Amino acid sequence: MTAASRRFSGKAVVITGAAHGIGAATARRFLAEGARVALIDREADGLAEIAAKAPAGALVTMVGDCTDAAVLAEFHDRAVAAFGPVDILFNNVGQSGRERAAPFHESEEDVWRFVLEVSLLTAMRMSRLVVPAMRQRGGRIVNMASDAAFVGDAGLTDYAAAKMGVVGFTRSLARELAPHGVTVNAVAPGAIRTRAHDRLTPAVIERIKATTPAGFIAEPEDVAGTVAFLASGDARYITGQTLLIDGGRWMV
Repeated sequence: MTAASRRFSGKAVVITGAAHGIGAATARRFLAEGARVALIDREADGLAEIAAKAPAGALVTMVGDCTDAAVLAEFHDRAVAAFGPVDILFNNVGQSGRERAAPFHESEEDVWRFVLEVSLLTAMRMSRLVVPAMRQRGGRIVNMASDAAFVGDAGLTDYAAAKMGVVGFTRSLARELAPHGVTVNAVAPGAIRTRAHDRLTPAVIERIKATTPAGFIAEPEDVAGTVAFLASGDARYITGQTLLIDGGRWMV
């Protein structure tokens, strides 16, 4: 194994929403590069699958709801007890209204509130837990946005609003923390092959491909590699940025 492939050796990494998809792929990437990783998700099966292949002593998992502030606080405490202060935070958890998503004139406020809670407030709460120590030691925060915030997909007004909120949060926090050696960036994926995409019809999948210049749907590992880059020393001069990973669907 090369030195470059162990670039996160000794680093403490926290990932929310990590049982499947992008979160799980990112967890595996950090573990493969030597990090000690703490994961939280509501779904125990995915966490157990990651744990079964993780190096001994390198992983802590917790089953819990990331929209519960007390659960996040307990998770943070467990991570710090196991690995020490957090060096890298990936605020991955989030989702749209899914089956409850609707055109805005038919949408319901309780769905808006859920989407804002899970996609924006979780990132703010988890960041608030790690920032005090990072101000003393430096660190990396990567937030999960979406290209939906830039494209403005119809039927996803609440999700687009929440994810653009993540972009604004990222920029403001980056300015606050830059003097302390902390970078804060966001990733904004487009079409990624996750379980949510598995529920789409072949016709919808083909339409997505047709509107994506690259012409294909990416894998979770494509996002994981970008997160790892932003968390690495190679990205030390990058902060406050949102990097779109969408095959050219939206170009900044």
